[in-house]
Amino acid sequence: MPSMSYLLCALIMGLCVAAWKARQYRYTCATVKTKPILSDKKEPVIIPLEGFDWEKTEPLQFRPFQGKEKFNLTMSIENLDPSELIPMDKTYKDRLSLRKSILDQHHDIAVAVNDKPQTQDPRTRSAVSELYTFILGKYLPTRYPSMFKLKTTNSTPIFENLVTGATYPTILCPTTPTIQALEILTQSVDEEFLFLLPELSPEDKEQPKYILQAYAACFPSGFNTREKLGLRLADIHNPVPGYKEKIERSMDRFFTRIEVGKFVRRVNWSVTIATDLFAAFGGTHAVVGKKEDAIQPGMLDVDETVLRCERQTLHRMPKSEALVFAFHTYTYPIRQIKDEGLGEDMAVAVDGLRKGNVPEMHVYKKGDVWGEALKEFLRS
Repeated sequence: MPSMSYLLCALIMGLCVAAWKARQYRYTCATVKTKPILSDKKEPVIIPLEGFDWEKTEPLQFRPFQGKEKFNLTMSIENLDPSELIPMDKTYKDRLSLRKSILDQHHDIAVAVNDKPQTQDPRTRSAVSELYTFILGKYLPTRYPSMFKLKTTNSTPIFENLVTGATYPTILCPTTPTIQALEILTQSVDEEFLFLLPELSPEDKEQPKYILQAYAACFPSGFNTREKLGLRLADIHNPVPGYKEKIERSMDRFFTRIEVGKFVRRVNWSVTIATDLFAAFGGTHAVVGKKEDAIQPGMLDVDETVLRCERQTLHRMPKSEALVFAFHTYTYPIRQIKDEGLGEDMAVAVDGLRKGNVPEMHVYKKGDVWGEALKEFLRS
């Protein structure tokens, strides 16, 4: 299947050069008097939100602990309307500022492309390029016309962010490094993107293993995403207790079989104390060999304690057929949970971490550190 770069080069044929400047970047690419190339393979229909006011829109509220007397490790996925792929709310502009700061301070952790000789994949560029064009050239200006629009320069669509004023080409030039596309994505939406591709020479051709080949992730939860680059799905989840025994085969099978046009989502939860959104250096999960003292009841720093949820999505790109795993991070003050009258529900769920099919999850999520103190506060 031809890559996006190959198709563009075939169309360019020596047309004049145009330059776009987007924040600190400058791009040079021949103009193409045509619309962005779209696949005819189940291109998702995106329904516009006319009159959407992001500044008055509250963040989505998730309470995945409700009804969880026992924590069972399962995939727990549900179908997702592709129009709802990327949510927007009043935190958008502040979150983008934070993401820019993280990109400046921790660039090589926030964005990366696999360049390991043993596992790097020539298909990665096409996968990143395809998502880039879909997000900037179709999804955002279609779904949120009050926030984003397309404008034309020499008949070439340019993405304009009406909130920040940033402008970017909707099609990557052949000379634009893949890493710059990832930088632009992470500064355009408050969403993390991980690109997974099947092994080039799989042992099992019917069910190949998927490898993380590129990502843009400013808000990792307790791990350095760069250390996961080039790893198989199972190896990425190696620290998670029970993953291999309970869901590895189901995950591999699902990743292989998910079709173009199908979007799914799930929501997880954890409790963190004095931990930033950028948590690449730990703080959310237990570390093997490192024992932390339990927080005594009455000693919990309630103002620094939050419920942290990831709204995770998965879909397959139509042309590259890469899988895109994305997530949006939400944090809710633990006081808010109690004020909503959900203190007992959450306390029960904390106990449930050790009662399900993987009791070790209680320690992995650091329930042995904050559990008793948190339950005391929630029930007080």
